[in-house]
Amino acid sequence: MAYISNYQYYTNNGVAPTDQNWGEYQYVSLADLVNNFMLMYVGDDKLVNNVNRYNVLFHAKRGIQEINYDALKNTKVVEIEVGDDLRLILPPDYVNYIRVSVQINGVLYPLHENTQVNYASAYLQDNNLNVLFDQDGNVLTGTSDLDANRLAGLPQTLYNGAGLYAGQYGWEVDGAWYFGYNVGGAFGLNTETANINPSFRVNKAGGVINFSSGVANQLIVLEYVSDGMENGDDDSVKIHKFAEEFLYAYIKWALLNNKFGIQEYVVNRANKEKTANLRNAKIRLSNLHPGRLLMNLRGQDKWIK
Repeated sequence: MAYISNYQYYTNNGVAPTDQNWGEYQYVSLADLVNNFMLMYVGDDKLVNNVNRYNVLFHAKRGIQEINYDALKNTKVVEIEVGDDLRLILPPDYVNYIRVSVQINGVLYPLHENTQVNYASAYLQDNNLNVLFDQDGNVLTGTSDLDANRLAGLPQTLYNGAGLYAGQYGWEVDGAWYFGYNVGGAFGLNTETANINPSFRVNKAGGVINFSSGVANQLIVLEYVSDGMENGDDDSVKIHKFAEEFLYAYIKWALLNNKFGIQEYVVNRANKEKTANLRNAKIRLSNLHPGRLLMNLRGQDKWIK
């Protein structure tokens, strides 16, 4: 970010949005990164020569993605209400989730991932169980029994009546309710799914998160990791200054590694420089302060009853 006056920093010269420059000094834009590298690292008297700008831009983006995966991990948080379809569409810059929670009265209840199958695509079949196709030869699909049961809350549903089992999950068969035993009910329990909160599973190919029953019309808070590409808008891509030196080392290594006629020891030296700068960037970005460690160490002498 270029140097600006305090008035411009705090008020953006009165132009909306007035908070546009807040905290921007921590970051270096993608355009500045590429310009700096072309100016200081590329030339006839430099180790890297005869390189086009688009090559530098490509490797700069790849380096920003790698540092976001390994060190930055800028967590983005969105709150979305889930409808009756028990499905949440992933954000456009989603790469991987950190935590999925349901928000009830201002309290976040973390949900656990169901590693077992909870969704499927049903192939339509005729009376002879032959798969049906359309006029283009594509398989006809419909709602599977697995999805129908999940949307209906099967095999368990929440009992909203009164009495001893109010608010508990059970089975409704022909209007009668059945519940598990409270005593000994955990015997043989699958600890992988032992959670009173609803579960979910990410459908990566479909770009959605499928939930079990119990979260319909509830607010879901999704914490996820992005790759820092800001939906492909190069003007909005930026990197923290603590990782700037790593980006230069990464671009230099990537260019030398893909260039013909470069000696192996030169590539290895660039690779070692990149690895060392990545380690330094991780240490700097870890943001370890003595005060934070002290707060954790205060509980080391705590008595456990």
